[in-house]
Amino acid sequence: MKLSRLTSTLLVAFGVWSWVIWPRFAVAIWQDDRSWHGGSPTSFLWVHALIVVASVVFGTAIGVLGIRGWWARRPVRGDGAGGPHSR
Repeated sequence: MKLSRLTSTLLVAFGVWSWVIWPRFAVAIWQDDRSWHGGSPTSFLWVHALIVVASVVFGTAIGVLGIRGWWARRPVRGDGAGGPHSR
């Protein structure tokens, strides 16, 4: 299945968005007073850390799918030098 350019672009944009938003959110959670109790991490921190990690992993996977979809739409040249998917 080949993705349209628009779909591929949206998937890549989502992947980039995940890498822009979630690390900043992680810093905000790290600095939040509710994340620490007596120098030890709280469940608030652990739950949000899990959310951040899952979101970055899924965002990366979605972005990779978008990149692969973008590359699959490239025309293959007849001289055998059509890129990574030519045979």
